[in-house]
Amino acid sequence: MKTDARAVGVEYIPPMRTEILGVAQGRHICHPCRKPAEIIVGAEFTRDRGATNISRTIRCAIAVVFVVAAIGADAADRDQLLFYAETLKGRELQSQNADTPFNPASLVKVGTSLWAIESLGAEHRYRTVFGVDGEWDKQTGRLAGSLVVQGWGDPDMQPENVFLVARQLNKLRLFRVEGWLRIDGDFWIGWENGVSNRMLDPRDRVERMGRRLRAVLDPYRWDQSTRAAWEAMCERRGWDPNDPPRVEIFGSVRPGAPADWTPVVVHRSNPLPVLLRRFNVYSNNDIIRVAEGLGGPEGLETFLEQRLGLESEALELETASGENRNRLTARTGVRLMRAFAETVGRMGLAPADVLPVIGCDPGSTDRKFPRLARPEMAGSVVVKTGTLINTDGGVAVVGGIFSTPTNEIVLFCIGVRQTGWKEPHWRGLQQSWLLDLIDGAGGAVQRPCGEELPFSDNFAEVEWVVSWESL
Repeated sequence: MKTDARAVGVEYIPPMRTEILGVAQGRHICHPCRKPAEIIVGAEFTRDRGATNISRTIRCAIAVVFVVAAIGADAADRDQLLFYAETLKGRELQSQNADTPFNPASLVKVGTSLWAIESLGAEHRYRTVFGVDGEWDKQTGRLAGSLVVQGWGDPDMQPENVFLVARQLNKLRLFRVEGWLRIDGDFWIGWENGVSNRMLDPRDRVERMGRRLRAVLDPYRWDQSTRAAWEAMCERRGWDPNDPPRVEIFGSVRPGAPADWTPVVVHRSNPLPVLLRRFNVYSNNDIIRVAEGLGGPEGLETFLEQRLGLESEALELETASGENRNRLTARTGVRLMRAFAETVGRMGLAPADVLPVIGCDPGSTDRKFPRLARPEMAGSVVVKTGTLINTDGGVAVVGGIFSTPTNEIVLFCIGVRQTGWKEPHWRGLQQSWLLDLIDGAGGAVQRPCGEELPFSDNFAEVEWVVSWESL
């Protein structure tokens, strides 16, 4: 395997004249960009010329040892990389330990995204219905009863979306709810930060989400972050920040819906690809909400085994976000990227419509791969990274796609195990490998960066409901 000389950190010392760094020719070249006197190792220079030459030679010899040791350590580390790359047509480009299982971390989110798009369609929007139960006096705006919320699993309901609903309720003359806040179905607002932080008891979860919703509906209950979200939304939409909507709820939160209630407003989320992009760019672990509505991690594992043509137990998934213990190989990672690229293509989308693009999107990709984020490379590689610090001793993974000047599409997956707290070092090696892969393929085509990452309300819709049949 071709090995570049990557010295300490990510600084690159080309594999030029490091044969003996010029010592064999009587030259004291301890660094390709420095004169001999610029490399100082150990004691100061002596004024005696002969002694100085000897001292320089010793220092250069020591420097050679360090450089060779760094190159050797780098080569040993590169041997720990697990990678596979091929073209969309199936031509293998790179392979090393491609069938060794490792923890894919957040690369699993590509599988969850694929599952959602194939199951629900690119036009899918999650809906949430708000209604009333009791006597509603539209003259005074008072409801002598309960506000009812029926959730259908919208995984990205945020304060901005509730502001839209509250404005619509106010337009319909609903300002004051004297009864309870009733929540039924799968309803979330805000984040829970994945499997480790969510409440497992459904009643506790309803209580938490209900309290959040009640607080967002009433400006008198807003905290600093909610008020900031309102002001930012007003700036984007040209609204008056001094005129916030308000629906005051006096009662407590109760699970379940009454038998006979009337729908009033329906909220529809951003289209599914936009919603998934928001999860993937920030590698948000609450993408598990998407999977929960489809069958959870067990269903995802079954789907991917069938969709990717894998043998039983070739894939192990504990979560749909990449948290905790999961297993796949670099070759399987490329199969996953292939299936994803083919599916979004059939739906008239590009991988960049759902996954992060280095040099274009917020999130952590630019920090992990700074050379690929430079102006001359930005927009050329679509990726999904995965990082774990403690689980399995730490892992660093990246799978992705790029196009060559000859219109070939290259798919790749590279991972490394036991990274611990040394992620920057391993990301540097992965970046070097990926740059070599791009060079060997003839380059990567830059694409213009797309629109900025949307907010949860950018394409959301809120409508007045005439009847259940209209839903």
